[in-house]
Amino acid sequence: MSHETMPMESMVGPLCRELRLPSVARDAARLAREAQRQGRDHLSFLVQLFEIEVHDRRERRSLRRTREARFPIAKTLESFDFSRAPQMPEARLRKLTDGEYIDRAEAVILVGEPGTGKTHLATALGMAAAQQGRRVRFVTAGRLVNELIEARDALDLSRVIGRFSRYEVLILDELGYLPLSRTDADLLFQVLSERQELRSTIVTTNLPFGEWTSVFPDPRLCRAVIDRLTFNAHIIETGTTSVRLAEALKRQETNSKLED
Repeated sequence: MSHETMPMESMVGPLCRELRLPSVARDAARLAREAQRQGRDHLSFLVQLFEIEVHDRRERRSLRRTREARFPIAKTLESFDFSRAPQMPEARLRKLTDGEYIDRAEAVILVGEPGTGKTHLATALGMAAAQQGRRVRFVTAGRLVNELIEARDALDLSRVIGRFSRYEVLILDELGYLPLSRTDADLLFQVLSERQELRSTIVTTNLPFGEWTSVFPDPRLCRAVIDRLTFNAHIIETGTTSVRLAEALKRQETNSKLED
């Protein structure tokens, strides 16, 4: 290494810190030496260097978006056993992971009995979106209503509704597990209305649409909620057979054989 090169290398770090290019700072000297040995031109070296910075930046953004989403447990489609749920539209679900439905602000509604994989699939779609660098938030319907009530009482409702309206994907889990009061339903409706045709919402529910009046006590509001959610929605039925129960029975059978 020449005496001229050493001062130049010492300048890279401070410049990269100011420009916020940590990957360039890390790899610039090494890639410069490789480019010199291989006889590559300066432009080729710069392209390689910037490609590494862009890749690392995407990776960091993906990790940040995944943490911000607050998934209860990391789940992917690869970890879902489709062989135990042959009725599931696997190809359709895999297509959704490309995120085009998010670009079109379309909803995804997963309807089925408890244990059929609704939360797993919703989380998997959310994980795929977060890995693309999109802003995602996972929340149960009950938790969201509680946050909205607390915000209303603190005279901060507009800001909180605005925050939930800006997520590119909002995963609303367990809609229908608990009945909502008229006030609760009104607050939830405000969030859904703000997102309609602007952002994607993923909903998991154990109730067919005809039974949503047990959750939304006002029939007119219930129809409005269904209208908001089902407009241009991907409605996927996850069935009635509990995958969790089947897995538990299989584990129990395996343990029994080991004990014998």
